[in-house]
Amino acid sequence: MYIIWAILAFGILIIVHEFGHFALAKLNGVKVDEFAIGMGPKIFSKQGKETKYSLGIFPIGGYVKMMGEEEDVEDERSFSAKSPLRRISIIIAGAAMNYILAILLFATIFGKFGYNLSEIATIKEASPAYEAGLQEGDKFLKVNNSKVFTADDVLTGILMSKGEPVNFTIKSGEEIKNLTITPVQNEQGQYQVGFSLGRETNPTLGGSIKQSFNQTISLVSQTFKSFNMLFTGKLNVKTDVGGPVTIIKMSAATAKSGLWNLVYFVGFISVSLAVFNMLPFPALDGGWTVILLIELITRRKVPDKIVGALNYVGFMLLIGLMILVTIKDIIFPVKF
Repeated sequence: MYIIWAILAFGILIIVHEFGHFALAKLNGVKVDEFAIGMGPKIFSKQGKETKYSLGIFPIGGYVKMMGEEEDVEDERSFSAKSPLRRISIIIAGAAMNYILAILLFATIFGKFGYNLSEIATIKEASPAYEAGLQEGDKFLKVNNSKVFTADDVLTGILMSKGEPVNFTIKSGEEIKNLTITPVQNEQGQYQVGFSLGRETNPTLGGSIKQSFNQTISLVSQTFKSFNMLFTGKLNVKTDVGGPVTIIKMSAATAKSGLWNLVYFVGFISVSLAVFNMLPFPALDGGWTVILLIELITRRKVPDKIVGALNYVGFMLLIGLMILVTIKDIIFPVKF
């Protein structure tokens, strides 16, 4: 049952993403030939007034097929007939909807349960934080020169340090201080500095919404940091990187721990999906956006053959990567 909940949660992300493309296509007067959720053989298909709605057997993606998307079509309702700005709005709408979903989910959670603050509530005596001179009420501004948006940025910076010194920029009263503190391991093997953070237990609606925006920005920042760690070899591909199988397993485990944990995890994955989809890589929305920006700047259309070749190569590379990551998930499962 938890696996089913996980698949449904992942399906919601895909539906929201593709609905963004679909809605903006309609608003821009583009004819949508097919709206599909899932990949592979169709298990459901229905022809609407002008759009075919389909459901694939594998819940790992989806697509919105528009008239004139792959080649020029002499029709005012074709994708190719629209201005670059209109086409860009259609392309980025999917990622935008994922961000909006995450913000709404986080705002709901924070409104119900509250959220941690980036201010120190208590200091443990004889801890690295105590020895460094941190005080109750100090507010974290930066961790390792990265801006602090939420308490998660502070905790993640410490946990990811792996025992290496961490640089903190804090505001203590009216004074800005720069401190370097080396975390120590607790009995569970986690790195800590020796303080606890404050918590907003009764937030206003405005406070919850503001915090949800900060949480989303924080997750975007952490996602790019993860990419950097992956490409610089600081992440172990075997143990730290997962694909669709890992996501479903983690979603199921999260669902088992409670509905609200699953809701938060869906928000987290929604942000990650938006960031990944807007990478400037062929076949992704980010790659499409780069091509359209080139057309907007040069006022010359990129030849269909070049676009088609780039998207084909990009799509094949993505499929190959998905297969490799799936095999890796099975042989070397991520521990969580």
